[in-house]
Amino acid sequence: MRGVRLRRVRVFAAAAALALLLTGCTAGHGSRGADDGVIRLRFQSLAWQNESVDANKQLVREWNAAHPDIQVDYVQGSWDSVHDQLLTSFEGGEAPDLIHDASDDLADFAYGGYLADLRPLLSERLRADIPAHSWRTTTFGDGIHAVPFLQEPRVIMANRRILTEAGVRIPTAGRPWTWQEFRQVARDLTARMGEGRYAVAWPLKEPVSVSLNLGLSAGGRLFHRGADDKVTLRFTDADAVVPGTVRAMIDTDRTASRATLGSGGSDTLPGFFGGRYAMVPLGFSYRQQIAQQAPKGFDWIVLPAPAGAGGLAQGVSPQTLSIAEDSPHKKEAALFLDFFLQPRNMVRLALGDWMLPTSTAALADPALHTPEFGWATGAAVARQLRPAPAQSVRGYPEWKDKVATPAFQEYYSGAIDTEELRRRLVTDGNRVLARYQRG
Repeated sequence: MRGVRLRRVRVFAAAAALALLLTGCTAGHGSRGADDGVIRLRFQSLAWQNESVDANKQLVREWNAAHPDIQVDYVQGSWDSVHDQLLTSFEGGEAPDLIHDASDDLADFAYGGYLADLRPLLSERLRADIPAHSWRTTTFGDGIHAVPFLQEPRVIMANRRILTEAGVRIPTAGRPWTWQEFRQVARDLTARMGEGRYAVAWPLKEPVSVSLNLGLSAGGRLFHRGADDKVTLRFTDADAVVPGTVRAMIDTDRTASRATLGSGGSDTLPGFFGGRYAMVPLGFSYRQQIAQQAPKGFDWIVLPAPAGAGGLAQGVSPQTLSIAEDSPHKKEAALFLDFFLQPRNMVRLALGDWMLPTSTAALADPALHTPEFGWATGAAVARQLRPAPAQSVRGYPEWKDKVATPAFQEYYSGAIDTEELRRRLVTDGNRVLARYQRG
């Protein structure tokens, strides 16, 4: 959510690094205190949807109008290349003062000393407004290195007509489906839908976050931190519930389409609109695409993800805002963050990104509790969001790219069984983590 949208596409890294270095030649640390006494802060935003970009830029304009002595320059970044681009900028001493990212991308930057510890900089208002479990997503060691501000649960987008005609029970946040019930509902729907149609499309191009984050609902953890603060991997029966259910729907029940295993979320929408799939598990922000692209008269509904031993709990990696350790104006940057993340502004950002705020006060806003577009369902599920299992684990990106992604892809395709999945995730995975935890 990687909100939730973090994708490491390193093919863009060189171009991004070059662009940043060129920018740095004219907008580096040396230019932040101009001769006129005005402090200039660079804010790199990863907002990409038009509504979100507009909301971000408008808030920057409002700040600048009210603070002529502290001006913020908006810099457009990209989720596609942010990790490599930031690494290059940190090592070159040209990082933006204010950094937009996702919490599961921060561990190496935080432990590497590139991100400021925000504890002495944050206002009490902001500290108190965001729940402790959200702050845990940006706590590395003893420091808080980012403010988590937007989050995105995974929900089920469903064709209401198909579900209603089949007479299945429509789940709510107060009474969700269990994973077993979800599997049975999928059997019932597929039997009624006819040849070539499926109850579910699982877009599993990026299978790791789906498997781990939804796994919390069944009591899975996978990553276990010991008394010595070192993390080891253990794949228990609880960890097997969600991937086992998905595999059974694809391979045994034939209620989920095998064709979508390599698909991204957007790739499944034409089939969803055309009635080929009755339900698609997607991130909450996909509602915007559905609202804009669905054919006229298409009747859809947002359902909570199934619940297990852990209830509706699911892991989440919030979008974050950090301050560069190298910034000469940390206090001023923190003042901007406090303004930018006031409850009313977090509501504006959430609506612009079709996501949910971490702020307790913002989440209570009536605009986020309307039935239209499933806002109320998302707000109810948001109370159950917890840090993603690998949130602060050093070496997670390498484990994910080199071990977990290919292992889950082969498992869901039927190429390997559960025991082989377990061996790869745990045995191969612990070797990777051990290299990051020596000393």
